[in-house]
Amino acid sequence: AEVLAVLKVARRHSTRDWAMILLAYRHGMRASEVCNLKLADVDLKSESVTISRLKGNLTTTQPLFRHRGQPLLDEVSALRAWLKERPNDGSDFLFTSQKGGRLDRTQFFRVFQALAEEVGLPPEKRHPHCLKHSLATHLIAGNVNLALVKQSLGHRAISSTMQYVAVSDRQASEAAQAALMGLY
Repeated sequence: AEVLAVLKVARRHSTRDWAMILLAYRHGMRASEVCNLKLADVDLKSESVTISRLKGNLTTTQPLFRHRGQPLLDEVSALRAWLKERPNDGSDFLFTSQKGGRLDRTQFFRVFQALAEEVGLPPEKRHPHCLKHSLATHLIAGNVNLALVKQSLGHRAISSTMQYVAVSDRQASEAAQAALMGLY
């Protein structure tokens, strides 16, 4: 609900903001990774995006998602809308600043922070890294295999992915019970 609220306000403010926040969430990207995306990294024909991860992580090519049931989550629509209105300033970066050229990660941070504040998120959730954390949390809550979560986040090591896993004693016990019941 919080991610959708931020996306809704972002789309109302700016197509660019909606597209970049959506990509950051859907692909678990850091602010710098979003700002470093180039036009050539997005292929709307094959509906994919190539992401060069930072901190020694993987470079991944992932599909862009269409979501007919929730238009705020439709990456292809968001990117098409942004590219239609994106100024042709000679820059090869996907997300440009109002002055032209690459959008800086601090600008991305300020945009996200203002939108998160507008929707009433608490201060600790007003950082764009929360988008990466939200994706990880949503995938893990959906019982997605940790190897797939690792790949979605572009992590090289599963230990990086494990920081997003928080399991209660009750959850572990119920999972063990369910698995053992299947054996007998």
